[in-house]
Amino acid sequence: MNRDDDALSWAGDDDPTLVSAPASETASPRRQLDEPSEVAADAASEGSDDTAPQVLSNAALISLGVLGGIYLLYSVGWFVGGMRVHNLSGLLGIDSAISVPVLVLAVAAPAIWFLAAYVLTRGSRAWIRFTWLVAGALLLVPWPFATLGAGS
Repeated sequence: MNRDDDALSWAGDDDPTLVSAPASETASPRRQLDEPSEVAADAASEGSDDTAPQVLSNAALISLGVLGGIYLLYSVGWFVGGMRVHNLSGLLGIDSAISVPVLVLAVAAPAIWFLAAYVLTRGSRAWIRFTWLVAGALLLVPWPFATLGAGS
């Protein structure tokens, strides 16, 4: 046996007591991996909708993470800017019974948009999902934070 074949063999391969699998099992292990199992086929046939779940690429997953981070920062920006506006609303005579629920909705709006866009576009193409997510990122800019800042 030459040196190149050493990596392809184990010590004791020539042992006469070695029991190997029948030829039918070892003939095509690749084919066995390619064929779906009966359980997977049954589960796929029992699905209520005809669209198969789409697997996201690495770029899509990274993009979802970046957009999710932007939406999280938007929620923080709406909270900080909204607190600044809430403090100013007392000076303008606006009741806190109105400004507090509006602040809560403003802080929750980015998370609601992200979840709605993600869930409602599950069966759609990836570009449609990202179009809705980018549109939300453009529409939900925390303007109170952007214009007034964090304050002092």
